[in-house]
Amino acid sequence: MKLMHKTRNLPQVLDRGSARKSGYFSFKRMARAFVRRTCDWSIGIYTGESLFDFVSTENIKNPVLTAKDVTDVIAEFVADPFMVCNDGIWYMFFEVMNSLTNRGEIGLATSNNGFHWNYQQIVMKEPFHLSYPYVFQFQNEYYMIPESYKANSIRLYKAVDFPTKWTFLKTLIDDGDYVDTSVFNFNKRWWMFTSSSQSNILRLYYAHDLMGHWIEHPQSPLIENNLNIARPGGRVVFYDGQIFRYTQDDEHFYGNQVRAFEITDLTTTTYEEKAVKDNPIIKASGYGWNKTGMHTIDPHKLDSGKWIACVDGYQLIVVFSIKLQNWMRLITKANATT
Repeated sequence: MKLMHKTRNLPQVLDRGSARKSGYFSFKRMARAFVRRTCDWSIGIYTGESLFDFVSTENIKNPVLTAKDVTDVIAEFVADPFMVCNDGIWYMFFEVMNSLTNRGEIGLATSNNGFHWNYQQIVMKEPFHLSYPYVFQFQNEYYMIPESYKANSIRLYKAVDFPTKWTFLKTLIDDGDYVDTSVFNFNKRWWMFTSSSQSNILRLYYAHDLMGHWIEHPQSPLIENNLNIARPGGRVVFYDGQIFRYTQDDEHFYGNQVRAFEITDLTTTTYEEKAVKDNPIIKASGYGWNKTGMHTIDPHKLDSGKWIACVDGYQLIVVFSIKLQNWMRLITKANATT
């Protein structure tokens, strides 16, 4: 997730007059400097009967992961979840926003049933921001393409000791503005969707080999100047002979809701898609952990025939900084001595 966030000043509260011995304090100005609204992102699990009807069910206590679950760094939030299942164990990878470095790192959580999750550790960090850890399996190996827009490139990693140790393999595409890159294998080729940091452009690339030469599709950019449907919002799913892509809607504010599109024609020279009739797939609930918006989904088919998906969402909360608390102590002390 690109750092669109996260702060907006509140122009009210704490206008109480002055304090002697320290001159006149502008509490209103302090509020603007020290009180802010922040996007509190967290992660949940939804289930559904199809790729288009995901809901939060009563047997799952959402959110299943929050910043408070992270134990090895001081986390501001968690978001952008993707997961895989290996030998009955679910592994979820997601962005952890490190509050000290103000950079995203990739965290890991595990589950025995996909419903109840335990945070494990940070498994990937770089000198630049990482998010949107698009993890996938190919020929019994696990790969990951995390968003690395601060490095101006699309980078491929491979698990050398799954799930905790990853090594950088290759820069797939360089010298550009790329966010939320989503890859999939179809018709003996690799395909890649990627967007711009402004969320208004969708590009498509293809390659004959994952680590080979990537070519931009002749119809790319597929979408321009459209904040509703340009930016990828989760895993591309190939199911029952059909291909579906998810896209986050950033029209009115970042991380609004998620839509789905069926790709009806995909060759090295042609591309067509159509919106599914059930859009949006997921959206803000109006209360609780995902009150304000949602923007990522990763669906998986269960043996029961139903679907499970990890999703993220956020609500706006008011944050009082440590500096504000220190100022208040000083002012209280000054008032007490008058």
